[in-house]
Amino acid sequence: MDYLDELESKSIYIIREAYKQYRNIAMLWSIGKDSTSLLWLCRKAFYGKIPFPVVHLDTSYKFREIYEFRDKYAKQWALNLIVGKNEEALARGICPEKGKLQCCTELKTNCLKAVIAKNNFRALLLGIRRDEHGIRAKERYFSPRNIDFQWDYKNQPPELWDQFKGKQQEEQHLRIHPLLHWTEYDIWAYVLREKIPIVSLYFAKNGKRYRSIGCKTCCNPIESNADSVEKIVEELRTTEVAERSGRAQDKEQAYMMQKLRMLGYM
Repeated sequence: MDYLDELESKSIYIIREAYKQYRNIAMLWSIGKDSTSLLWLCRKAFYGKIPFPVVHLDTSYKFREIYEFRDKYAKQWALNLIVGKNEEALARGICPEKGKLQCCTELKTNCLKAVIAKNNFRALLLGIRRDEHGIRAKERYFSPRNIDFQWDYKNQPPELWDQFKGKQQEEQHLRIHPLLHWTEYDIWAYVLREKIPIVSLYFAKNGKRYRSIGCKTCCNPIESNADSVEKIVEELRTTEVAERSGRAQDKEQAYMMQKLRMLGYM
């Protein structure tokens, strides 16, 4: 067993434990490399057929390639896809130009809250990693949210020797993070080994590629000639550029990601 097998085994164990405890569970799929890798792991965990819904939060500002990829593989992999969209906020004119914090809160966080409430989900699987952003390093594999979906990062349960606190109080729901122990390099090495389909935005075109994707209005490409998974893996061996350096919401305001996550953001 090599290190990717160990990462995979731990993640599949967490996915199965989560499903065992919370049958009314769903997975968030942003269509990015991490959540698509998590989707792949969920398919492996349940022998090709995911037994719970997969949720995509549609802000209406995503890249065309994201929508095309979502629709193609949702059909190919027979996913029970739920698309959430905050139509009321969009009708009020909420958009990135009104401020990234308000936009993300309305079109992502409040949209997610509505999806959870409508479907009475008790737990959500998310593809976040500790190394991706400082605030995410404070997360746990099984992370409780209160009745208002808020996250108290100062009061997280200890997880020693892979003993996870999966029980929840009646008013709580849990965010479950099976990829927390992975790195960006690990994800791409796994994508390479498993031949996981990935959105074309990650591959260089005319000397630029996207390293982190989300809404079109909030992402900028980086300088790169890596036009294949193999070249991305090689590029990551030497790069000193932060993974989310092209994400606008990380730059607009100090501690913005922490504020968003305290309010219920991914």
